[in-house]
Amino acid sequence: MLKETIVVEGKNDAAAVRRAVDADIIITSGFGINKDILERIRTAQERHGVIVLTDPDFMGEKIRKIISGKVKGVKHAFLPKEEAEAEGDIGVENAAPESILKALSMARFEAEEVQITFSTSDLIYYGLMGADNSVCLRSSLGSELGIGYANSKQFVNRLNKYGISREELEAALRKIKGEIPEKDDGFEGNNHYENNEESDK
Repeated sequence: MLKETIVVEGKNDAAAVRRAVDADIIITSGFGINKDILERIRTAQERHGVIVLTDPDFMGEKIRKIISGKVKGVKHAFLPKEEAEAEGDIGVENAAPESILKALSMARFEAEEVQITFSTSDLIYYGLMGADNSVCLRSSLGSELGIGYANSKQFVNRLNKYGISREELEAALRKIKGEIPEKDDGFEGNNHYENNEESDK
């Protein structure tokens, strides 16, 4: 049995998790999350830890932020969108047991004190922003690092918030691409992208 309690959004998500692992589960009922549910999450966190596994979509991210803001020290697990989608529907309920197990095994703590290791200039340098294949590359890297897919602004935030080191990122990129770019004088010149953080490229 998994030590931590897993937090999901709905009953179907809970059923999918139970097919993958024996664990205590708390259901938020989507945006129906209230003080009582948050207190249950807080109690579970104090006793044996919590892993938040919400849907890889806008609503799931909002619920994740609500929990993080109210309960400190929880872990976060992310499912890749492509592994949680069925007939246009995106949710934990659609994920195979092996995908859920992998996501849970890669769950990460948010850093208590966020170190700003990465900026959007780094994303440009590594081809994670501004290139034709940036969206696909961020998706693959997010899956490899266990932080999920995000647009460029969110991806920088997650890299910093979950304490990803430059060495860890570059090792993951080598696994995906087989290489990383060589630093050159043009890297610093890419800072004009800094204000384009909303871009999904």
